[in-house]
Amino acid sequence: MLHGHFRLTSGLHSPEYLQCALVLQHPDLAAELGWKLAERLASSAGHQIDVVAAPAIGGLIIGHEAARALGARFLFAERNEARSMTFRRGFSIHAGESVAVVEDVITTGGSVREVVELCRSASTRVAAVGSIIDRTGGAVDLGVPRVALATLDVVSYSEDVCPMCLAGVPIEKPGSRPT
Repeated sequence: MLHGHFRLTSGLHSPEYLQCALVLQHPDLAAELGWKLAERLASSAGHQIDVVAAPAIGGLIIGHEAARALGARFLFAERNEARSMTFRRGFSIHAGESVAVVEDVITTGGSVREVVELCRSASTRVAAVGSIIDRTGGAVDLGVPRVALATLDVVSYSEDVCPMCLAGVPIEKPGSRPT
């Protein structure tokens, strides 16, 4: 947990930033978190999960580790030139497959929601969404069962009402998307 003035991937501002990459850089910890998340996903889905899909870049490591623990295929979606999520690199999912979508941190659920819709457009069954951290206190509804290893209620602000912006505190952008 970092403290300061941060622009989140969602565009919101927050005095706290959860940098899961600092934990996931350690393969043994990434594997342990993946197993724990896989257990919760399997329990929530209630049936076999065939594929784990993740939004790049935050969901790559934890999604891969959860897929390994579930004995499922892993693939990731990334933004195309039009800035929408798509499967590239030869990845494909098939009608009827059961999919779990995995992300490192959920703030607004925007990227995860896009991947869920991408999977649904291929006529898959999105069984569950999982994350290491849920920053929303459980408030985001993605239309499918959702699990997290930790649920926090971390404050965030739109730029126009951000008290740190109004006080002139410099902003940092530590995430994966450029400012």
